[in-house]
Amino acid sequence: MDWREVAVTVSSEGEETVADLFYELGCPGVSVEDPELLLSYVKSGNWDYHDFGEVGLTGTSVVKGYFPENDELSDKLKKLDEGLCHLLERYPHWIVQSRGLTLKEEDWANAWKAYFKPLKIGEHFLIKPTWEKANLESGDVVLELDPGMAFGTGTHPTTTLCLKTLEGMIKPEQKVFDLGTGSGILAIAAAKLGATVDAVDLDAVAVKVAQENVTLNKVNDRVRVLRGDLGTVLEGQADVVIANIIADVILALLPDLKRLLRQNGEFLASGIIEKRADEVETALKEFGFEIIERVEDSGWILLRARWA
Repeated sequence: MDWREVAVTVSSEGEETVADLFYELGCPGVSVEDPELLLSYVKSGNWDYHDFGEVGLTGTSVVKGYFPENDELSDKLKKLDEGLCHLLERYPHWIVQSRGLTLKEEDWANAWKAYFKPLKIGEHFLIKPTWEKANLESGDVVLELDPGMAFGTGTHPTTTLCLKTLEGMIKPEQKVFDLGTGSGILAIAAAKLGATVDAVDLDAVAVKVAQENVTLNKVNDRVRVLRGDLGTVLEGQADVVIANIIADVILALLPDLKRLLRQNGEFLASGIIEKRADEVETALKEFGFEIIERVEDSGWILLRARWA
């Protein structure tokens, strides 16, 4: 299948707003190139195996969305253009520029291989792309992934925050709901810690990739991948509900949590940019939660909550 990559250069403050446009159009893959975030990773030494050259702070980010080139493409591109024009009307001081190109899926996959290397997260998780070898240490929990066209390789702060938190909270035989599973990485991680997981995503590509990764990691007996609206295709209640998405979707999910989360359960909300974190935290409290942990990494926030 061919894919249309649409890259939107936007003032840094509009990064999440543009990403939201892509998600609202059902875009299965969204990436953000933020020079400030990249610079923080270079300084951390975590990506020392790749030479990024001189990283300059430009005050802009590049948000890329990937759409399948099918009968719906023209309509989606038209709606995207309308959304960008509306943003310029509301925020005339923003820089908003877009461009597009067609990619072969195999070319997109090969591009990942240039920099997606084995990465240790927390005490025990080791994320390993399928095409790489890794030296394992005692106690390592290997998460083997082929990201395909879905978001969630484990290298983004929103995902690493979730992995580190799950490592210390998941108990054997717990029930977990992973909402917006993407590549399935968090569902697989929870399963390898002993939980049984229902992993849900609205996008067919993400569901396909997640199922492939579940099979690759040999956790088919512990992870069920479902396609549907987040939170509406699930039955029963979970001990842990994970939503590593974006602030607006998390806010929309809150009314469903009474149905989805057990009375003694915990809710992990990630994918929240710092300027939206107080808003999400306030909403959680209004829906009956207390915040038991708030963790930040590179401007992204994870909130861990339970019923008050």
